[in-house]
Amino acid sequence: MVRGEASTNKVHYKGKDDDFLVFVDDVAEYKKWLKDRSIPLANVVSAFKIFVTHKQGAQGTYDAASKGMLDNEFGTHVDEDVIKQILEKGTLQESQMPERQGFKNDSQGELLPH
Repeated sequence: MVRGEASTNKVHYKGKDDDFLVFVDDVAEYKKWLKDRSIPLANVVSAFKIFVTHKQGAQGTYDAASKGMLDNEFGTHVDEDVIKQILEKGTLQESQMPERQGFKNDSQGELLPH
């Protein structure tokens, strides 16, 4: 059985004080949204949640961005407005986690001599 295969797509925005992230469901839909804003934002992002990485780029610990941080960086703390700015000005980062295969039960129960 194949396990562990997954892809993660996020848009990274490097602000003046911190780094912000928004997760994207579908890269093709995101690219369409950049050209056609009539596409609902809910079709593009995974969740209306903005993450901050504490100046660690797109890596590191992801914490929820506070309203104060959003106000300082974007001039608003309305999630939809901030997400739009991040999607417009940020850079897309795609990553694939390779599939892995292996034994589910290394001991194989009674099959191995003790």
